Amino acid sequence: MEKKTLSIKAIFGLAAAAAVLLCSSCATAELAYISDAQRDSAQAIVNNYVSSIHPGDQLYIYVSSQTIESTIPFNEETIKSAASVTGRGATARTQTGSSSGLSGYTVNQDGCILFPVLGKINTTGMTKDSLAAHIEQRLLNEGYINDAKVTVNSMNFRVSVLGEVVRPQEIHIPGDRLTIFEALAYCGDLTIYGQRENILVLRENSGNATPVSLNLTDKSILDSPYYYLQSNDIVYVEPNDMKKKTATRDTDVPKYVAIGVNLLHIIAIGTRTASILAK
Repeated sequence: MEKKTLSIKAIFGLAAAAAVLLCSSCATAELAYISDAQRDSAQAIVNNYVSSIHPGDQLYIYVSSQTIESTIPFNEETIKSAASVTGRGATARTQTGSSSGLSGYTVNQDGCILFPVLGKINTTGMTKDSLAAHIEQRLLNEGYINDAKVTVNSMNFRVSVLGEVVRPQEIHIPGDRLTIFEALAYCGDLTIYGQRENILVLRENSGNATPVSLNLTDKSILDSPYYYLQSNDIVYVEPNDMKKKTATRDTDVPKYVAIGVNLLHIIAIGTRTASILAK
C-alpha cells in the first residue's frame, strides 16, 4: 500500500510540475505604454497636429462677419441643411463649430468642393485652417466681405479599430483631433493578448494605402506622424504569440489539465487516508 501511495504522489508531483512549466513557458509581454519615458519630465511632440483634407471628407463651412446680411449667400447651403434637420430655420446659423446632423460640403474625388458664389474650390493639399484662410482671402479680394471669418470643421471624422481590443469598432468624433491612445481608449484599451509593440496603422493618401507599425511601449511614438490619426485610418492590433498558440490548439486543454491535477490530488489524499486507516 505504501508503494502505491508513493507512486500516486509521484504522478501528482509530475503533473503539478508540468502545469507549472506550462504556465512559465508563456513569454512575459510588455503591458505598459511608453515604458521607457522618464516620469515627471516633459516630452516634446515633434510632429505638430495637422489634419489634411481628403476626398470623401464632409466639411462644415460657415462664414461670419459684422455685417450679417453679407454672409447670407455663402451660408445658405449650411443653413438649409441645418434647418432640414433641426427645424429651427435661420437659428441654425448659431451652430458655428457644430457639425451634428448637417450634410455639409463633400470633397469629390478630384479634391474639390462646390461653394456658393465662389464656385469650385480645389482643396488638394489643404488643411482645414488653410482652406478657411483661402476662402477668407477670396471673399476679401473679390469684394464680397471685408472682415470675413470662416470656420471649417470636419463632419465625418472616423477611424476603424480592429483586432485585440475590448470593443472593436468604427469611431466617429466631432472635430478631427484624435491620438492613437485616445482611439484605443474609445475601444476599451487593448486586451491582454494585444501586441503593444506592433500596432498597425493603415493610412490612405492620394490613392495609396501605407501600412505603418507603431510601438506603443516606446516614447518615440510621440514623434511619429501617426501619433495623431487621420480620418479613415484603420488601426489593427495584432494578437501576441500566446493568443496565436491558443488559437491553434484545443482551447479546453487548460481546463482538462486542471481537472486532471485535481483528480490526482483527490486520489492521493484518498490513498493516504486508506493507508493510515490500514495501519
